[in-house]
Amino acid sequence: MQQEKKYIPFEQIKITDRQWPDKTITKAPVWCSVDLRDGNQALVTPMGIPEKIRFFHTLVDCGFKEIEVGFPSASETEYEILRTLIEGGHIPDDVTVQVLVQAREELIRKTFEAVRGAKNVVIHFYNSTSTLQRKIVFGKDMDGITDIAVQGARLIRQLTEEEVARSGMNIRYEYSPESFSGTEIDFSVAICEAVMQEMGSSKENPIILNLPSTVEMCTPNTYADQIEYFCRHIKNREAAIVSVHPHNDRGTGVACAELALLAGADRIEGTLFGNGERTGNLDIVTVALNMFTQNVDPELDFSHILDIKKVYEECTRMHVPERQPYAGELAFTAFSGSHQDAIRKGYEYMKNSGTEYWEVPYLPINPADIHREYEPVIRINSQSGKGGAAFVLQHTVGYNLPKEMHPEFGNIVKAAA
Repeated sequence: MQQEKKYIPFEQIKITDRQWPDKTITKAPVWCSVDLRDGNQALVTPMGIPEKIRFFHTLVDCGFKEIEVGFPSASETEYEILRTLIEGGHIPDDVTVQVLVQAREELIRKTFEAVRGAKNVVIHFYNSTSTLQRKIVFGKDMDGITDIAVQGARLIRQLTEEEVARSGMNIRYEYSPESFSGTEIDFSVAICEAVMQEMGSSKENPIILNLPSTVEMCTPNTYADQIEYFCRHIKNREAAIVSVHPHNDRGTGVACAELALLAGADRIEGTLFGNGERTGNLDIVTVALNMFTQNVDPELDFSHILDIKKVYEECTRMHVPERQPYAGELAFTAFSGSHQDAIRKGYEYMKNSGTEYWEVPYLPINPADIHREYEPVIRINSQSGKGGAAFVLQHTVGYNLPKEMHPEFGNIVKAAA
C-alpha cells in the first residue's frame, strides 16, 4: 500500500506517573450486556421478539445483572420488546434492564413511558462529543454540546422523581459522552462533571459514566491512559461508576477493556462473541474467561459455552468463527506434531503427578471447564507428528500404543491424511 500521509495520527494523552502498568486484574467488573441493543442493531436481520426473549433468558442464565434491552423511543419494535419483557414477567428481581436514549426531550419522555412497570431500570442517555462530530454533524462548540447533555439530564431527573413518587421504581442514571475516544480528554471530564452536578450524583447514589471507544482509534495503552486520566481528574470520583464500552475497529477491543480495568474502570459493556457495528463490540466471553484462567472469578457462567454459542447463532444468524477464543470450533485443536506431543505429555503429567494445577502446554484453559471435549484437541493432517496419532488412538478407543510403534503408526496415518 502506498502511504499518502492523509491520516492524522492519534494524539497521545499527556499523563505523568501513570499507574495502570503496575496493576493486575483481581476482581470482576460490573458487566452489562448490550447484545439486545448494540449487537442487535448491527444484524443483517435484527432479532424478533421470540429471539430477543430467548436471548434475554440466556444472558440471565449466564449471570448478567445489567442488560441493555433496546432503544424503546427509536421504533415500535424496540418499544414492544421492552413492554413484552415487563408485562410478561421475564425480568428477575435482581436484574436491571437498561434502555438507551438520545438527550432529546421527546425521546426521553417516550422512554419513561416504555419502562413503566419495571422494577430496576438504568436510563442510559448520550450525546456525541467528539471533535469530528461537533464540526461535521452538529456544527456546535463545546458549550453547545454541554448544554444538550445538561438539558437532557435535567429532564431525566425530573421524570425520575415523578416516576419514583408514583411507583417506587428503582431508577439509576448512565451518561455516555459518545465518541469519547475522539473527544478532547479535558472536555470529556468537563461535560461529565456538568452532568453529575445536574443529576445530584453522590457516593450513595452514583451515576454511571460510560466512556465508549465508539470507534477504536488508538492503541490499547493510549485508551488506558485516557481512562486513568479521566479517573484521576474527574471531581467527586466516588460519585461515579466508570464504565467502558470498547469497539473493535483495530482488533484490540479485548486488550482495551483489560487495560481499562487496570486504569480504574469499574464496569464493562460488551456482547457475546463481540457482535456489533462494523468489526464489533468487545467480546465479554473472552474477557471473562481470560480472568478465569488467572484464578479471578468472572462472576459469569460460560461453563456450557457451546450451548450459549448455539443460542447466539440461532438468534442472530451470525457465525462464531472457528478460531474465536474459547468458543471457536478449532480453539482447542492442535495439528502441529510438536504441539500434539507436548499436549499428550501434559495430559500424562497431570494424570501421573496428581498436580492441583492445570499444566498442559498450548492449552491455557482446561477444555472440560467449559464443557469442551478432549477428543477434538488433536487433529491429524499431513503436518502432524507421531505423538498425535497415538494420542487419538488412546483417547478414542483406549489403546495405549507402545512407544516403539509411534513412528511407524504415525507415518501410516500421515500418509492417509
